[in-house]
Amino acid sequence: MAVVEYQKEGRIAYITINRPEAMNSLNEKVFHGLQEAMIDFRDNDDLWVAILSGAGDRAFCAGVDIKWFASGPGTSEWVKPVRADAIWKPFIAAINGYCLGAGCELAMTCDIRIASDNAQFGQPEVNIGFMPGMGGTIRMPRFIPRAFAAELLLTGNRINAETALRYGLISRITTEDNLMRSAKDIADTIIARGPLGVRATKEAMVRGYSMTLEEGLELERVLANYISGTEDFIEGINAFAEKRPPRYKAR
Repeated sequence: MAVVEYQKEGRIAYITINRPEAMNSLNEKVFHGLQEAMIDFRDNDDLWVAILSGAGDRAFCAGVDIKWFASGPGTSEWVKPVRADAIWKPFIAAINGYCLGAGCELAMTCDIRIASDNAQFGQPEVNIGFMPGMGGTIRMPRFIPRAFAAELLLTGNRINAETALRYGLISRITTEDNLMRSAKDIADTIIARGPLGVRATKEAMVRGYSMTLEEGLELERVLANYISGTEDFIEGINAFAEKRPPRYKAR
């Protein structure tokens, strides 16, 4: 059985970490499986949104597999994070159970994070004398208030879904039974929008993090000019004027 399941349903790609017996922890095979799935999603013109989740009811991903990490994986294997935020198509993280360490860092590469009411979040690396090494120290202080981020990163403590929602680490809470349905509902909403406009919006948002205000505004201007010349934009305008659903083609 594959440690990463990759399924396609219409415009949606489902990427599932499938090691429930190990809390969906990351090892070399999982890293490679995620990379292969994300590359296929990135390059497949028929897929517009991805949903990332963990198999079973105990964990989204509890971090790097300590047994594998302790055995001395080559640094080239574990410090290269799977970068959902380097792909301009949207990613939704559907988080159940434990979302810890590298699992939390993986979730933070996704654009939208929703969680079941049993989810727990944390960066426990300092508990074993280590540190977050897949973007936790960089992304978390950007995504939530710095004081909250510092407490999580420096204490190694966990927070529940309600606290994560209050901090702004996730955007909504649902029941475990309704988690994937909620993720699909969000994906379906995004799919109904203009895909090129969605991707340009994500690119401007992600790249703009590391830019000055003026640089970000210039990037936005360049991307908006590009989108204004696409077939999808003309279709969107015509559909609005004709009061009908648009038929986007990502062109």
